[in-house]
Amino acid sequence: MSINFRWRREHGVNMKIAMMTNNYKPFIAGVPVSIERLTKSLRALGHEVVVFAPSYEEQEEEEDVVRYRALLQGVVCGFSVPDSLDLKIERSFREGNFDVIHVHHPMLIGRTARYLSWKYHVPLVFTYHTRYEQYLHYVGLSGLKRIMPAYVRSYGRRCDMVFAPTPMMKEYLEQIRLEAPVKVVPTGLQEDSFYPDGHRAWEIRQQLAGDKKYLFCTVARLAKEKNLEFLLESMRLFKEACGSSFRLAFIGDGPEKRNLEKRAAALGLLEEIIFLGKIPNEDVKNYCHASDLFLFSSLSETQGIVLLESMAAGTPVLALRGSGTTDVVVNGQNGYMTEAFEAEFAGKLMDILEKKEIDFLRQGAVRTAAHYSSARIARAAVAAYTEAIYGRALKERRRFGGRSRNMVYSG
Repeated sequence: MSINFRWRREHGVNMKIAMMTNNYKPFIAGVPVSIERLTKSLRALGHEVVVFAPSYEEQEEEEDVVRYRALLQGVVCGFSVPDSLDLKIERSFREGNFDVIHVHHPMLIGRTARYLSWKYHVPLVFTYHTRYEQYLHYVGLSGLKRIMPAYVRSYGRRCDMVFAPTPMMKEYLEQIRLEAPVKVVPTGLQEDSFYPDGHRAWEIRQQLAGDKKYLFCTVARLAKEKNLEFLLESMRLFKEACGSSFRLAFIGDGPEKRNLEKRAAALGLLEEIIFLGKIPNEDVKNYCHASDLFLFSSLSETQGIVLLESMAAGTPVLALRGSGTTDVVVNGQNGYMTEAFEAEFAGKLMDILEKKEIDFLRQGAVRTAAHYSSARIARAAVAAYTEAIYGRALKERRRFGGRSRNMVYSG
């Protein structure tokens, strides 16, 4: 283990973590949310965390956030293309005396993190957030889909630990024969996720549902991989069977917004479908709490954090069976899953409402979410970091016979 970590351990001082990412706030996406929550929870436990993130035009300056250059800003819904070769990264890293590197992407900053891990003998932990091959079309690299598993496997050889957000994703990493140890460490839920504002939720329901009997919501980037046309088709079938008794609120923005609006109009759902755009993160729980059910059509999720956020707000889920849902949704306890058939999805929605199961499902949803509190997840991450540090020390000792210039080993 490093001199710094051994000294901190002996003196009761917590560890120092370099959190490295290709995207971060103000860019809104699952990875920045995951990093922000884990960072906040680790700091609450007394650990030092420095986030290495690219620059954005509308960023806010924050303590312990190192902003490195972006090659391009404002592309693909505000995403910045990072300059992972910016010398500021290594300079700030060297000055930081870190115990562990936690990187959130295998490419760009991932390669820089791997280099810094090798050069400074600092353990490398990598979170495999998503099936990257499902997003390559955004950067014109769809042809690389077949080689992505091999790339991830190669990257894993240099890692001391890999985090998977769900058991299903852990199984996938094992299927592609990842050599590094894999731990399931999901994105945690902030404490306030469990405490929606009842009055605010009532106002939202009055505003959105009006005289309709039911209010549903979904939270997603309005993008092709979220499979949102499936949801519109399903609601058309539901309307044919139950009439105009509902409203469905789409929360989020993205490149498919106009196409989805046109599709909703073509399906005769102008009165039932509401596109709300971006909603402040702290208010999303109130929209969920105001709704009878959270509807989810994506088949490309790894964890499906929005499902858990909905459950924490007391709203059960109707989702498609797939990665990101099967590890969270339990049929008849906190919601239901169906196969990707519009008629089956619409039929299950009718079935839930006819049987009046929602109150029972609400209770199960909150119980499920309680297992994902940020504090619990942060403690699991710390235990895994510690295991990675000791594992790296053992590997280094075997490799260098205990004589490495940059490493000191305990007996």
